[in-house]
Amino acid sequence: MEELVEDVTVYRDMSINDLIEAYRKIHGFVASEIARAADILKEMINDADTRFLTFTGNLIATGLRGIIAQLIRSRIFNVIITTCGAVDHDIARAFGGKYYKGYFYVDDEELKKRNIHRLGNIFIPLESYGPLIEKVTYRIMDEILASTSRNEWAVHELLKEFGKRIEDANSILKAAFSANVPVFVPGIVDGAFGTALFTYSQLKKFRLNLLDDMKKLSDIVFRARKLGALIIGGGISKHHAIWWAQFKEGLDFVIYITTAVEWDGSLSGAHPREAITWGKVKPKAKRSIIYGDASVILPIIASQVLHR
Repeated sequence: MEELVEDVTVYRDMSINDLIEAYRKIHGFVASEIARAADILKEMINDADTRFLTFTGNLIATGLRGIIAQLIRSRIFNVIITTCGAVDHDIARAFGGKYYKGYFYVDDEELKKRNIHRLGNIFIPLESYGPLIEKVTYRIMDEILASTSRNEWAVHELLKEFGKRIEDANSILKAAFSANVPVFVPGIVDGAFGTALFTYSQLKKFRLNLLDDMKKLSDIVFRARKLGALIIGGGISKHHAIWWAQFKEGLDFVIYITTAVEWDGSLSGAHPREAITWGKVKPKAKRSIIYGDASVILPIIASQVLHR
């Protein structure tokens, strides 16, 4: 108990750096973790040569897509792990899919009648999702296979080819291609894009090789000097990053942004301190967990880091 809690005031044109410092002085409750996470992230960027960014698919249905693409383009992170849903939304929006501002409290049966999907308070017309993703996937797959004699692809290789063919500056796949950052999607068949690849494989000679993705990821991890990760949300994206980190004795730096709780034993809610027991986070790792909605937290963290 060396530092006292300080009262703060806000003022016009307050910068993000000033806001972070205000959180540091406020201290209670999530504020202290945001300030700590900002410090850890800066240290991670300076000291860790391999930096994971993991996130869930729902975020790419929101305006956070642009911020995540910006983080990827900046090469603050050099390994991406996400879900098939993220690829779905990225492709759909890159090729003209319209995602609308909606409401949580709405008649879902009425939305169903109008062929509108609801993702939280985001409304997605049916024609902007599944049919569009399938059409785009088939067309680009035809282009890819026509340009080479290869018919077996690792997922990260295929996503690089898709990123090459996307013009949307806010696309995460485009950003990853431009920055030469590999994108890993261990649950690739769990979404519209994966399903489109499956149905395409029933028509054309084409196969996915997930073991080549594991080889690529293992090479990245074992060559790393230090590992860091910003993990947004939970699920397979979170687990895949910390799972591979254990083979390098764990992450040296880690930040979780989550709304999940730990008392149900879920992986999504598990703390970084629990990951220490599995060897996925080093005992002396710099670590923080921020409880809050990523749509609120990430713009603050990203702005502070991108414009530090």
